[in-house]
Amino acid sequence: MSTSNNELELIKPTEKQKRAQRNRSVGLAIALALFVVIVYVGTWAKLGANALIRPM
Repeated sequence: MSTSNNELELIKPTEKQKRAQRNRSVGLAIALALFVVIVYVGTWAKLGANALIRPM
């Protein structure tokens, strides 16, 4: 598996594989953003609108 000049043999993805990987990355980013929004909205719903109004 070693080469004469000790370089790694890298596998180059095809354009179709690059496109599929990018689509997966975008899908995961959207899913993560939606999860953050759901947790944020759920937290506000649980705490109520007066969560920031409290005595100091």
